[in-house]
Amino acid sequence: MADPGEASVPLTRDDLIAWMEKGCKPDRGDWRVGTEHEKFGFYKHNLQPIPYAGPNGVEALLGGMARRFGWQIEQEAGHPIALRQGRAAITLEPGGQVELSGAPMKEIHGAWREIDDHLHQLGQVCRELGIAFLGIGAQPKWPFEAIPWMPKGRYREMRAYLPQKGHLSLDMMTRTATVQANLDFGSEIDMVAKFRLALALQPLVTALFANSPFIDGKPTGYLSHRAHIWRYTDPERCGWLPFVFEEGFGFERYVAYALATPMLFLYRHGHYHSAAGIPFQAFLEGKHPALPGEYATLADWETHLSTLFPDVRLKRYLETRGADAGNSATLCALPAFWKGILYDDDALSACWELVRGWSMAERAAIHTEVARLALKTPIPGNRTLQDLALEVLPHARAGLAAQRCLNGNGCDETMFLKPLFATAASGVTPAERLLEAYHHRWNESVDPIFVEQEFEAFLAECG
Repeated sequence: MADPGEASVPLTRDDLIAWMEKGCKPDRGDWRVGTEHEKFGFYKHNLQPIPYAGPNGVEALLGGMARRFGWQIEQEAGHPIALRQGRAAITLEPGGQVELSGAPMKEIHGAWREIDDHLHQLGQVCRELGIAFLGIGAQPKWPFEAIPWMPKGRYREMRAYLPQKGHLSLDMMTRTATVQANLDFGSEIDMVAKFRLALALQPLVTALFANSPFIDGKPTGYLSHRAHIWRYTDPERCGWLPFVFEEGFGFERYVAYALATPMLFLYRHGHYHSAAGIPFQAFLEGKHPALPGEYATLADWETHLSTLFPDVRLKRYLETRGADAGNSATLCALPAFWKGILYDDDALSACWELVRGWSMAERAAIHTEVARLALKTPIPGNRTLQDLALEVLPHARAGLAAQRCLNGNGCDETMFLKPLFATAASGVTPAERLLEAYHHRWNESVDPIFVEQEFEAFLAECG
């Protein structure tokens, strides 16, 4: 991470708005989709989480990926903490979850190839080290005390600050894993339309991808325990954003929200420091008590935006953040879902008509219940999220078909929606299939999940 230095001229709120406006891509031909996913590492012989250090640890894994496949190592305080190759990156979450942040792709076929290549590379190094990775939304077996922490300064500061805000915040950091899709917008008006629809449909995505029913080796009563954990992390920076649905929403309103949100940390001279919970607005005005008279830079602003965790996040693109991690087939399904809906005008308009009439109270209730009930969550009109899924998914399919992005075999991107159609038709989420196995085939043990949900078993399933 580059040191932001000091601002020679104080920034204004208009500067921050202008920074966001530069993300607009008026030419649809420039629109891309980025896919990111996290996964839990474990030792195959005893299922324990992988520590950072040691001959078979996370550090060794990063080194092996760099040596064998040409990834460039990024260090912090002498510790390898990330790998980069072109516009793709492999990074570490606080509890050792390994994340692939994929390069922006014009087609989901490209995201599939990237994920498939990544898993093949990872699999080769993992076999040498006796480790594997698990595709699931929450760590199913090991307690918080058993999870190793990665040596990253920002996580040290987050670990000190977030427990003051939410009693499950450290679980969020160490025991959750997600998949997200990043999408472009053409203008401020286009951003608003996409943000509103993405936020309205985020509970549907949480339901379709629900894949985390266990913690500490037992069922929790939630089908997406990951989503439940996020509700008790930090209400000032997490959850859904009601103001997005208010008249007049745009870049300026999101900037106002970000300015009012406390900073998680300061980064200066190669080190992370406590920000003492001071809102970014004070830093913008040169009134941060830790750096009196020093003004925020655009690099500070960009870092601060990355520490806001709403269900949909705005930077110079939109991040949709509400899905549990899963296997490689569902990793491709998420960007396909959003590309079909948000990159086709007819699909976007039709889906918005399905949800635009919901009240704020109804939206709040849906966001509250979806972690527990998934597709059975009630929605207005005496219906459920399963009913909504059966209406929305055909629009996603039509949107992808209209975009006519074909692979070498002549198949379009609708192929990646198949797992979601199957889940919607049956009403049975991945989490419910895991619970059925737990209560019957697995004799109330979560240990078999490490075999059945291991990423190596999914290398051939993306296509």
